[in-house]
Amino acid sequence: MHVLILGGTTEARGLAELLHGTPGLKLTSSLAGRVAGPRLPPGETRVGGFGGAAGLAAWLREHRADAVVDATHPFAARISFNAAQAAAAAQVPLLVLRRPGWVPVEGDRWHEVTSLEEAARSLPALGRRVFLTTGRMGLAAFAGLDDLWFLVRSVDAPEPAHPSRMEVLLDRGPFTLDGERELLRRHRIDVVVTKDSGGAATAPKLTAAREAGLPVVVVRRPPVPEGVPVVPDPGSGARWIRAALERGASADH
Repeated sequence: MHVLILGGTTEARGLAELLHGTPGLKLTSSLAGRVAGPRLPPGETRVGGFGGAAGLAAWLREHRADAVVDATHPFAARISFNAAQAAAAAQVPLLVLRRPGWVPVEGDRWHEVTSLEEAARSLPALGRRVFLTTGRMGLAAFAGLDDLWFLVRSVDAPEPAHPSRMEVLLDRGPFTLDGERELLRRHRIDVVVTKDSGGAATAPKLTAAREAGLPVVVVRRPPVPEGVPVVPDPGSGARWIRAALERGASADH
């Protein structure tokens, strides 16, 4: 059985680690190639796009893939919909592995929006010194806010267009609560912007913002393609694949 994992996330690596070495199972992990020096999972890997849904469907047929796991970032909407179309065209089952989104708790001052553009429009009324934690992609949405100052945290250095008044902090999670508290204090942050990526690695900023009474602009994640099964963690994904492997073995007998 050959399984393609569309990955690059902590969950994708965790799934590959759980399944690596399973008898009768071949894994190929695909990374988008947007991050320099990615943490590679065990097993075979490929880097780069497929050329849309048609290209991915052709790859699935050519490499005789038996299943696809979409374990991409919750905001990688295009590849998720391409994966759904490609899996249907190639007639292979598709599973979506998505970490649960964050949920506000008492004391949070969340302002939920549907896009980076809407987040940018909301900022002037909320603060002047912005901790922008949406990654290096999409900074153009904030480029016109010349009256605001931005601390931009990302794994790799951003490229234009981006805010004119900006300091870049190159770092990769997981982050600690003490570290996030100090970062907000040192840079005199008065508003935080984040995508609802979910997971524990970057969640401490939400706690630090809550403690400091800061507003947080939260960009809601795009929906998962309709009709596709979704699991919340690598363990559930591994069980789904092992069940498929067992069904294939039974069919052979």
